[in-house]
Amino acid sequence: MQEAGLKNRVKREVLRSPVKRGLVLWAGLLLILLLTGFSIYGAFIGAESAKAFFNSIPLAVYWLALAVLLISAIALFHRLLHIRGLFLIHLGCVLVLAGALWGSRAGLKIQDALFGTNTIHAGQMPIYEGKTEKMVEMDDGSAKELPFAVRLVDFRLEYYQPGELLIQTRNGEGFRMPAKPGMEYFLGEDFGSVEIVRQFENFKLIFDGNKKVAIDDPNPGAPGNPALELLLKKPDGNETTKYVFERFAGHLAPDDNLAFSYRRMIRDYISDLQVIKDDKVLTRKSIEVNRPLHFAGYLFYQQGYDDESGQYTVLRVTSDTGLGIVYLGYILLCAGVFWHLWLRHIFGDREMED
Repeated sequence: MQEAGLKNRVKREVLRSPVKRGLVLWAGLLLILLLTGFSIYGAFIGAESAKAFFNSIPLAVYWLALAVLLISAIALFHRLLHIRGLFLIHLGCVLVLAGALWGSRAGLKIQDALFGTNTIHAGQMPIYEGKTEKMVEMDDGSAKELPFAVRLVDFRLEYYQPGELLIQTRNGEGFRMPAKPGMEYFLGEDFGSVEIVRQFENFKLIFDGNKKVAIDDPNPGAPGNPALELLLKKPDGNETTKYVFERFAGHLAPDDNLAFSYRRMIRDYISDLQVIKDDKVLTRKSIEVNRPLHFAGYLFYQQGYDDESGQYTVLRVTSDTGLGIVYLGYILLCAGVFWHLWLRHIFGDREMED
């Protein structure tokens, strides 16, 4: 009787298995269709609204359900355990979802409640040059303190060279030319020509006896006053020296026929940062756009700066909790795809049926 009971139990399990697999397949199709709808909806509501939507509690439940479904598929479809490529693909997807959930705003709140942590999810930190800051302005308007301080040693802008000299006439005609010292440009018989004599990073007038002299001030503490020295050669043979400043827009005086502007395109902005704790410098790095500082579970990105005087920077601070799990998941996912599509044919990895 025990043998008959065992056979019946095995038979019932065999019959249930296709039903369970069918439910998993249909649930997977439903979740994929929902993901498609969520993605389309997120594309039309704007970046900030989409970010809040995909980090909301209902979506956290969705991501968790998707992760559980992938784990269930590995458990129910025994074939996946024997086909390396498909197994790695499914496992990689599980790790990507698990890492993203662990590092999400909801995940960090759960960790705070369970472990008493006070992790900063995302915010910004303005720091003046030469100053030290610990407080992070959170996206929700609150503020949190880092367990260490960040000091802005130096902030600088780098520009594409050369800049541009823009010239506007009274009748609306415009000229645009590279602001390269030594170059001369002919503007037409009515205006003559313009020669770019010098380029200043920090223009300053000083007195040399009774005479004013233009110099390029090397003082690193100065806010900077980029300028060009031009020599205007008029059709009647007269020559006039003119200074054009980047920070002050050119305008037409009553007796002028031309208005000049100087413009430089920013190539990069760089913040030289120190991380300090207990009066000790723990690390130092010059960060740029797409080259963040990574320290103690946080990433510090270059987000903005003071475009008036360049005296402060704005850092984007984000937690990297779960990021390592996400990266591992992507590695396994890519490895699984390569193995299943190409490598298994080379190494003779054969599919095994249930």
